[in-house]
Formats: sequence, structure tokens, C-alpha cells
Amino acid sequence: MVSAGDFKNGLTIEFEGNIYQIIDFQHVKPGKGAAFVRTKLRNIKSGGVIEKTFRPSEKCPKAHIDRKEMQYLYKDGDLYNFMDMETYDQIAIDAETVGETLKFVKENENVTIVSHQGNVFAIEPPISVELVVTECEPGEKGNTAQGATKPCVVETGATVYVPLFVNQGDVLKIDTRTGEYSSRV
Repeated sequence: MVSAGDFKNGLTIEFEGNIYQIIDFQHVKPGKGAAFVRTKLRNIKSGGVIEKTFRPSEKCPKAHIDRKEMQYLYKDGDLYNFMDMETYDQIAIDAETVGETLKFVKENENVTIVSHQGNVFAIEPPISVELVVTECEPGEKGNTAQGATKPCVVETGATVYVPLFVNQGDVLKIDTRTGEYSSRV
């Protein structure tokens, strides 16, 4: 149990049957009345953000979140298969849980599987990946005052907007958090 007076950013708690991560907190001591803790909480499973006020003496159970590095093997219909690199155990995760997180991840790359009490609720891809451009139209030089971009398709099938000088066959470094082009390799 952790009391509201001991909240920190990034702490995960169980509250009202859900698991929340503390995004922001503020200890408030008004001139009149008792002190309180104002928080912004992100629901780990749904991603929704709520604001909640706690008394400093209120206690919440601390949620234990497991992070395990696993290798992404392949997609089979609506299931994505992953392998534990230590025990070689394989698990399958449905497409709804995976969502768009693997659109920049190739097969046989490592990802982090995030779970609570054995229930997987998120997959974290590597922060940056290197992918080959498979489809890209040649860049047209013209009257561009700012940095112009064009759409290109990378080897995983995702579309990325890149500068005009990028060509088919180039290897790109892509930030998976934003889905943006970082540099050519």
C-alpha cells in the first residue's frame, strides 16, 4: 500500500478496480481546510486520463507491472506470436491488444511485453528501428521554401513521410514513438 502523500510520477496504483499510472501530482495546502493531493492518472489498459483528488492519508495498493523482453516471431491470422529468449516459451497475443504498435517492427526483432498479473495489456517496440524503403516515388525539386516531404512505404508495410532526397532501397532510421523519419543510415 502506498499513501497519497508518497505519490511520485510514473508510480502505478490500483484504484477503483483499474490500474493507473500517475502522470502528474500536486500537493495542495489551502489556507482554509485540510491539505489534499491533486493527481492526473492514466488508465494503463485503455489509455484514458482522469483527474482525481486524494487526502494525503488515503492509501492505494501499488500495482506490480511486469516487463519482459521477447522476440516477435510472426503473425498468424489475428494472432501475433512472441518467444521468451530465456525459456523459449511462446505466447500468442490477439490483434486487438497489439494494435498499431508493431507497424515498424520486423519479424525476429525484440519488443517489451507489458503485463499485470499475467494479462498482457501493452507491447513496447524498440525506440528506433532501421527499415529499408520498398516503395518511393522520386522527389520532384520545385518551389519549396520549407522542407518538403513525400510518402514512402518501408519493408513492414507502414507509410512514412520522408525528405525528397530519400530513394527506394535506402535504409532509414525511424522513431517508433512518433512514426517519424529520423535519418538515413
